[in-house]
Amino acid sequence: MSAHGRLGRICAAAATLALACACAVGPNYKRPVAAEPPAFKEQLTPEGQPSPWKPAEPAETTPKGKWWEIFGDPQLNALEEQVDVSNQNIAQAEAQFRAARAAVRGARSDFYPTVTTSPSVTRGQVSATNLNPRPPTTNLYLLPVDASYEVDAWGRVRRTVESSVALAQATAADLETIRLSMHAELAVDYFALQGLDVEKKLLDDNVVAYEKALQLTLNRYHQGVVSGVDVAQAQTQLETTRAQATDLELTRAQFEHAIAVLIGKAPAEFELARSTTVPAPPVVPLELPSQLLERRPDIAASERRVASANAEIGVATAAFFPRLLLTASGGYGASSLTSFFSLPNRFWSIGAMLAQTLFQGGKIRAGKEQAEANYDASVATYRLQVLTAFQDVEDNLAALKILAVEAQQQAAAVDAAERAQIIANNRYEGGVTTYLEVITAQAVALNNQRTAIELSVRRLAAAVNLIKGLGGGWDPSTLPYGAPPPAPAAGESAEAVRPAASVSQQ
Repeated sequence: MSAHGRLGRICAAAATLALACACAVGPNYKRPVAAEPPAFKEQLTPEGQPSPWKPAEPAETTPKGKWWEIFGDPQLNALEEQVDVSNQNIAQAEAQFRAARAAVRGARSDFYPTVTTSPSVTRGQVSATNLNPRPPTTNLYLLPVDASYEVDAWGRVRRTVESSVALAQATAADLETIRLSMHAELAVDYFALQGLDVEKKLLDDNVVAYEKALQLTLNRYHQGVVSGVDVAQAQTQLETTRAQATDLELTRAQFEHAIAVLIGKAPAEFELARSTTVPAPPVVPLELPSQLLERRPDIAASERRVASANAEIGVATAAFFPRLLLTASGGYGASSLTSFFSLPNRFWSIGAMLAQTLFQGGKIRAGKEQAEANYDASVATYRLQVLTAFQDVEDNLAALKILAVEAQQQAAAVDAAERAQIIANNRYEGGVTTYLEVITAQAVALNNQRTAIELSVRRLAAAVNLIKGLGGGWDPSTLPYGAPPPAPAAGESAEAVRPAASVSQQ
């Protein structure tokens, strides 16, 4: 039989052995069961109270993609568009995802044989003997090609690739989590800055009014109608309000600088026009709690790390079984380059080898136990992430509901304070009371007006955080290498945290 025939039969036998042994040890992955309430607690609005949200209709879900457009602010939209392009936190997360994706390609390379070559040229002389006292100096030219391949008999390579793919998906979800957080932070800072602008305008308007009141008091003082105490009180009120207006400039500058960094610009290169109003918060459509597990990228990232840890159990389990290695080598070797590639100068070899560790003092078993413990820890992290997600949504639903009622109450307080201020001014101008009553009424009215503005900003922030808590516009189908498995059906019993070990045919 020719050498080529023998080589073919050996390769066929090795392939048959590989197919016969092709199985993957370790547990098959099943998505862990996590807490899943039938409805959000804060969604159950008491009768008679206006609801700041509504259930999503079949064709209407939480805003997709550019969710910030629900606020209807062109300036905010323009700023948000710059976040994906220039934000450095997103750029860092994107680079980490590319590194994880490259790691997947590296893991998949183990499915293929490794081919190496090491050409060499040596010149030497053997030791002198009685029969050959002057041995000649010879040259040796070698061009070997070596190939080695590990048959994935127990699924070690497949489990390693499975783990790498899950980690890459987790990193992709991390990228989306960072992206969502940056967009939400920009929106919150933007609305906070708007509130400061409106509050500053309120204080400036009051400064103008207080200047007129001071001038009126000075005129009455020169006429001998009031004492110098009234003048001092009016001036104190004026200067205090001026100081408060000035103090807002510092906070506004800090928010403006923060927004500049979020869109990837130096603070010196960015300036935001002042606002005159604070918009009302939009109505945010809700989805079922079960859908929250599919919509939040941080939950998806945590779940994918559970899948990766599960695959690592299989990798650790495969260490109990022998590794089947196929090797082949061939090439040319000669003492002269003139006949280097002639058939007599060729050489080749092919073989198979089983490698098994017989004793390591329990190291392999310890590695499997470590992988199992890491899996248990990742499951606990996933379940905690789910609970935290529900808490985020409930917190912001409660904030929207309670702040809506508080805003109505505060509006009534503002109306009452403004009426009291008008009455106090009339009483003072009529000589019925002192200027202290006017100052008190002015302070109460101004504080209530500022509180109303702060409530408007808090409601907008709660709306932004609710959208963020619902996952923004993210969809798990955007994960690379396919979407993760669906969540367990509602009411499915939670078996042991770790699935039972198995050997499954692939």
